[in-house]
Amino acid sequence: MSATSQPTDFSDLFTDLSNRVRISTGVTASENQAKRYINIGLHDMHIGFDYRVPWAERQARLIVRATYTTGTVSISKGSTTLTGVSTLWTTTDDFSIANARANGKILINGSRVPYVVSSVDSATSITLTSRFTEATVAAGSSYTYLEDEYALASDFLRPIDAQTFSDEASIDLISRTDFRRRYPNNVTTGKPRVACIVDAAPSGNTTPIRRVRFNQPSSTAMTIPYSYITGNLAVSSAGVAAANLSANADEPIVPLRYRHAIVYHALTAWYRDKKDDTRSGEAKNEYTDIMLRIGADYEVGAVRPQFRPRVSHYADRARRPWR
Repeated sequence: MSATSQPTDFSDLFTDLSNRVRISTGVTASENQAKRYINIGLHDMHIGFDYRVPWAERQARLIVRATYTTGTVSISKGSTTLTGVSTLWTTTDDFSIANARANGKILINGSRVPYVVSSVDSATSITLTSRFTEATVAAGSSYTYLEDEYALASDFLRPIDAQTFSDEASIDLISRTDFRRRYPNNVTTGKPRVACIVDAAPSGNTTPIRRVRFNQPSSTAMTIPYSYITGNLAVSSAGVAAANLSANADEPIVPLRYRHAIVYHALTAWYRDKKDDTRSGEAKNEYTDIMLRIGADYEVGAVRPQFRPRVSHYADRARRPWR
């Protein structure tokens, strides 16, 4: 760590914290505590504030699928096995994606009740998540495979705009509750016009898997650009993004000029938990002041308050020719 420069990487940050609280460096237990407080400070710095900081914004694109109807199907009442003829479900399309996959939906023989795909077992066999409750469908019947739910970027935390998923594609964003109430079956295809964000982590998994669900499911393949807030707050020296700082050379995504704020947050927690004295409040006041100043930094091109005198009244009454 340079003794004269702004803290840059993880090693700089936890060493700076150690120096400020006057503990010996190189002691594993103390160093681990300092590292934990730095990571807590990094995450807490973005709670509720990441909508206002450009360094946490990311852009991505997803490809929504066209409906698929090739071949014919049959299924018995009470069965979960859908059998196809010439269906080519495992063949990939122009985007290298199989024609049918798990979590897709299928309308069988003109029914408006969607059945969800549990697994695609072969080019002509699909297992459904629930048993078929309607009358047996004979061989040679039609079907429609569609998708209304898609994976988002792996580091997707939340959308930038709480009311719009994609400005370019004109797709509004609503809550999961409203989406379920308005579109219980969600099988009418067309151009996607409404979306909601869903958490799709399986039972027993604590890692959230964020996906987007569209109404209407797309009838044709199309690209939808979207912007979001990243959950990855650190970058390794090799350029690999991660949620936390771990290696000494890792750097936070926070711009260099603001990184000392992380240390002040860590100081607040250190003095509060380990010293229980007034220095915790002093460090918190300094941290709050820095964050307020960061929030006051205007983005280039942003609208600023301006004083504009109203001159139209005088211009309308000015004598011509103007002098």
